[in-house]
Amino acid sequence: MELDFERCYRAVDSRDQRFDGWFYTGVTSTGIYCRPSCPAMTPKRQNVRFFPSAAAAQGAGLRACRRCRPDAAPGSPQWDVRADVVGRAMRLIADGVVDRDGVPGLAARLGYTERHLHRMLRAELGAGPLALARAQRAQTARILIETTGLGMAEVAFAAGFGSVRQFNDTVREVYAAAPSDLRATRGGRPAAGGAGTITLRLAYRPPLHAAALLDFLALRALPGVEEVRDGTYRRGLRLPHGPGEVALTPADGHVSATLRLADMRDLAPAVARCRRLLDLDADPTAVDDTLAQDPALAKAVATEPGVRLPRAVDGFEMALRAITTQQVSLASAKTTLTHLLTVATPGAHPGGDGQLRGFVSAEEVVGLPASAFRMPGVRRETIRALARAVAEGSLELEPGGDRAETVRRLTALPGIGPWTAGYVAMRALGDPDVFLPTDLAVRRGAAALGLPTDPKTLDAYADRWRPWRSYAVIRLWRAA
Repeated sequence: MELDFERCYRAVDSRDQRFDGWFYTGVTSTGIYCRPSCPAMTPKRQNVRFFPSAAAAQGAGLRACRRCRPDAAPGSPQWDVRADVVGRAMRLIADGVVDRDGVPGLAARLGYTERHLHRMLRAELGAGPLALARAQRAQTARILIETTGLGMAEVAFAAGFGSVRQFNDTVREVYAAAPSDLRATRGGRPAAGGAGTITLRLAYRPPLHAAALLDFLALRALPGVEEVRDGTYRRGLRLPHGPGEVALTPADGHVSATLRLADMRDLAPAVARCRRLLDLDADPTAVDDTLAQDPALAKAVATEPGVRLPRAVDGFEMALRAITTQQVSLASAKTTLTHLLTVATPGAHPGGDGQLRGFVSAEEVVGLPASAFRMPGVRRETIRALARAVAEGSLELEPGGDRAETVRRLTALPGIGPWTAGYVAMRALGDPDVFLPTDLAVRRGAAALGLPTDPKTLDAYADRWRPWRSYAVIRLWRAA
């Protein structure tokens, strides 16, 4: 990926936070790399190199700046939005696929050879999949070192390293300090909350309209799975190595995340899913600038800047919710889903013990009796067909999947039409450019803003909101 030197240097000189995560600044005279907003003195032009990823900077022999912590910057909006192979690969690496399945597993998920995948990632990011995963492991290790009381060997394996020696060498190379020095710098005190509990800050690009996010999630919260209380969203998680629970509290400049994990190896995927849920890697300025050009939305954008697209921690969960919500109210859908969860995990829902659990898996739904589905028989069979497809691996509903192919396979299932597939693409797959012209709330919102309400006419009108039509849908829902 080519980086324009002048544009990047201006961003560094102005310490523009909007570019954090877009690129990294390498300073050859000091041997460090920084985020663009680093408060240190602006380096001389002749001493600066720009890199498309932290892994590329590390590959050039640079260490992470201890002042601005570039490894903790928001992720690049490109990998959050792009639907091509590189964007899909970055989302899967963030979810820990390389740590769990290796590069062969990543290549198989994407349908490419390892060699071709390595070539594409090197061209775009200056580093291959192993180096990108290694950079993520280094960040996970730093978080565990500084926020837990785990022994260094436990940290090494929880972060995904194959050996303690590999862990020590990587930490020394990336941070120019031994693991014990990093812990000493932070005082060596684990965060409160008990074993398996980690509290960290999730960065984002401002602005963030936190109230819109919490309102959206609260309206759809399922008892026993999630709740919104006192400005904090809590939910249960179903993670690769075991269950977890997270509490997310938006604050000024970051989201405070308190994670309780049964297995520390799930830290990186848990963080990736929380960032995805709250759309923290988005570029809200780019979105709002496009939508504000329409006079119908300009006032709403000016009044409520930074409205995000709430996504999902579990693609199957979102698809099942979408099917259940077809032609019924949100309140009715919540009642139906709560009953299904109660039958699927008797005694575990609706969370009377105060503990939140992850949503049921596709495999569990396949085995549910007919009494679990309080809905018409046709819709019940649609959910069962969906669950079978996910359980068998013929349908990929996570962000690393091919969006167009996933929509095609969804609509091939009986009972799933354009609205359901579009809703899943928008929230489960993170497609930023989906429009739902037949959605009743979208049409009501359009009427409130003086826009056309006929689906065909409204769909044509929405072309002016590309490539951010999913965000326009959220705006119309709020207007409704």
